[in-house]
Amino acid sequence: MIARRTLDATAWTACAEVLGRGKGELMALFADQNRVHMIVRDPREQSLEHLCFECEGGRFPSVGRYHAPAIRLERAIRDLFGLEVDGLPDSRPWLDHHAWEVSAPLSGEQRAPVSCPDYAFLPVEGEGLHQISVGPVHAGIIEPGHFRFTANGETVVRLEQRLGYVHKGIEHLMQGTTLERASQLAGRVSGDSTVAYQFAYARAAEMALGISAPARALYLRALMAELERIANHLGDFGAICNDASFVLIQAHATMLREEVLQAADNCFGHRLMRDCIVPGGVASDLTKESIQTVRALLDNIVPRFRQLFAIYDSTASLLERMLTTGIVSNELVTRFAAGGHVGRASGRNFDARRDLAYAPYDKLSFEVPLLRAGDVDARLRIRISEIEASFSLIRQILDSLPSGKIKNDLPAAKESEGFAFIESFRGDVLVWLRIDGDGKVARCHPRDPSWFQWPLLEAAVEGNIVADFPLCNKSFNCSYSGHDL
Repeated sequence: MIARRTLDATAWTACAEVLGRGKGELMALFADQNRVHMIVRDPREQSLEHLCFECEGGRFPSVGRYHAPAIRLERAIRDLFGLEVDGLPDSRPWLDHHAWEVSAPLSGEQRAPVSCPDYAFLPVEGEGLHQISVGPVHAGIIEPGHFRFTANGETVVRLEQRLGYVHKGIEHLMQGTTLERASQLAGRVSGDSTVAYQFAYARAAEMALGISAPARALYLRALMAELERIANHLGDFGAICNDASFVLIQAHATMLREEVLQAADNCFGHRLMRDCIVPGGVASDLTKESIQTVRALLDNIVPRFRQLFAIYDSTASLLERMLTTGIVSNELVTRFAAGGHVGRASGRNFDARRDLAYAPYDKLSFEVPLLRAGDVDARLRIRISEIEASFSLIRQILDSLPSGKIKNDLPAAKESEGFAFIESFRGDVLVWLRIDGDGKVARCHPRDPSWFQWPLLEAAVEGNIVADFPLCNKSFNCSYSGHDL
């Protein structure tokens, strides 16, 4: 557990100014009743610091005033907790669309719902500009989000997002519930990352309880995480190519993904491996037959996957759509501490499995791919390299899988806190957990990597043609559900 420091207004603002000068990374910003928490990372020292501010009078100084990545987080805190943010550059609501029965639902008070005029998108002025409104309902089977384009002809001048349409009150549902029920809710924050979220939640709970999972369970967790990573990257590989009208790769990538999901179902009893990771260990074990199933899966899909990527890499018309499209600079991914393929495709060398090492990855060998082009092609190639790394990691896990039990009993819970970072396929997931004196969840905050990736999509699209937005969007594949909680 990292040390926690409570700051006064002067020190809190000084920390925000340091972040604004690029001297650290904002990893999380969230509230807990009348307290605000900030987790920052020093990339040079590879260290984390947990900072707190007591909100006297229900107010706190804005971090976003100096460090833009905090703005949406502070808007969300304001919506959920009713805390006022002094100096917040953008005071518009973020998650609250004024459709809730109460306002500030996590404040602990019954506040009447707020009514206000329509959402005020930022003004854009210039000759020959027009706006294109897309969503929140889309033509495909995807989650809702609104995208407001301002274009000059076919060139995008500005994109502004509005999210929050799939807010489901996960944090509120977790409050006052058992550790076991909260684990289930964590697995439903974002369906494509159910393993990563339950992995992070389990580690946070174990830190709070002062226990660890058995060695075999740690390896099984990593196996599930790598299967989840492969399945999602395969799906994105195909979907990106489909948005460039190259359906062949999508068809084959979809079949490969399906085989991974079927193997997961055969081994763990659920295609997405939901509820298979629990505090104290895992809920299901691998049999000898299951191990052979995973080995056979790799033997089957690895050569086919490599052939599929060779098609991508040798199709000039496809590469022409990807190269130099949707570029995000290293400066931006560094400033926003963007994780996963978004950050690594633009040169941010961070992976929680390595840089915030946790078992069993501290005993496994893997390379973290890194590119600097920052375009759609680079984000796709990071995925390809990560799939290859996952193939190797799974073989290492199976070769060194310890014997023994898969779950430790949980001790009687007492008032305590814990947190954990886990590397999901999308980037670093954080879960912070506080347990009350009755052993129930007093507060749990799951933070999706998409919070620091969605704003960068706006930057990636600028200067590209409208028709390339689907490519840019899918190359990011940010989570709506994980962001909207």
